[in-house]
Amino acid sequence: MSPDDTKKRIVNEIKARAYDDKYIDRNEEREIVRIAIELGVTVESALVALGQVCDEFSYVLESRILKQIEDQLATAAANDGKIDQQEFDLIFGNVKRAAQGKKTDRELKKMVVQVMESTGNNKVRTGWFSDWYSSLKRDLGV
Repeated sequence: MSPDDTKKRIVNEIKARAYDDKYIDRNEEREIVRIAIELGVTVESALVALGQVCDEFSYVLESRILKQIEDQLATAAANDGKIDQQEFDLIFGNVKRAAQGKKTDRELKKMVVQVMESTGNNKVRTGWFSDWYSSLKRDLGV
């Protein structure tokens, strides 16, 4: 298979997965990379191609959103090691814009909470009589 044919096949695989919702989740990303590897493309090249196609067609790439959340949580926690509700809301707002309406508010908040838990950035600043984070996790079922 020629390089042009390989590139065309990868682009078509990406388009096929993002056709209905304009969103590439982690599972779809793995499938695309696996197919690219089977076609003889390196993982790095496959990820670069995936990013370029997503940029070109305004597809949302879940791994980028997760990386954005992780980076912003690290920044928010850098000053005192805790995330307060305003910082959470700011991160959520940024993620909501990045998701371009492809995910619901509930799904995005759940993503932020899951990244907080998985990265250890789940220490939060609470009020005297309220724990916004525990309430949020309970509401989200996390």
